[in-house]
Amino acid sequence: MLSYQHHYHAGNPADVHKHSLLAWMLDYLVQKDKPLTYIETHAGRGVYDLGDPAALKTGEAAKGVSLLEQGFAPDHPYVQRLSETRFKYGPNAYPGSPLIAAMTLRECDPMFMAELHPGENAVLASHLTDWGAHIRQEEGLKMAISIAPPTPRRGLMLVDPSYEVKAEYESLPKDLANVARKWNVGILALWYPILAAQTHAPMLAELLRGFPDALRHEVRFPPVRDGHRMVGSGMFIVNPPYGLQEEVDRVSAVFKAKG
Repeated sequence: MLSYQHHYHAGNPADVHKHSLLAWMLDYLVQKDKPLTYIETHAGRGVYDLGDPAALKTGEAAKGVSLLEQGFAPDHPYVQRLSETRFKYGPNAYPGSPLIAAMTLRECDPMFMAELHPGENAVLASHLTDWGAHIRQEEGLKMAISIAPPTPRRGLMLVDPSYEVKAEYESLPKDLANVARKWNVGILALWYPILAAQTHAPMLAELLRGFPDALRHEVRFPPVRDGHRMVGSGMFIVNPPYGLQEEVDRVSAVFKAKG
């Protein structure tokens, strides 16, 4: 489980899908004066260098952010976070979800982030020092269950596992239900990969049984390289914020135009 290193995959089409929706939701939430809590269960390192040999080896960003960014409006929150990250960290920098959250949220909005990998955790801590995030080296869903319901109760949780361990497909619906029972007003956003083998299908069916009113959004794209099994990206969002259906339609249009 600790072998996964996202810097090989940063900026790929799934990142664009996940991060564009996350940026929009957080931007929507901060339009109100009320504070909110942000929880992230699989945080990664926060900032990625797309010029790093690991990223160049896979070339996934070339089929992701490099191809899709221009499909978003210049004032889209995702595009704004990309611009701010490049200004702060250099032209090849790409923001992970922790940095997107940190750049969007306010001082009144507590952030709790878990990253189990010790090396990635240390890098994450170094990048988010200025934002006062609570960073823990522990299993993220256990952290979320221990925090729920957070204070303030208004807020969003992102669950973004690597799915390296197949048991995650079975455990995630139960884990999400446990958080929802304690935090019934929280926006719970789960990302999942769409593989050619449709490995996600039983998990999604279980999620839909537990959360029939959730918003499910999927985009499809060609494999980013030969032999790659991922052919799409999905987001399952419990308690979706107002206007998100219109936003996912716009994101779908971006992927269809560039597909």
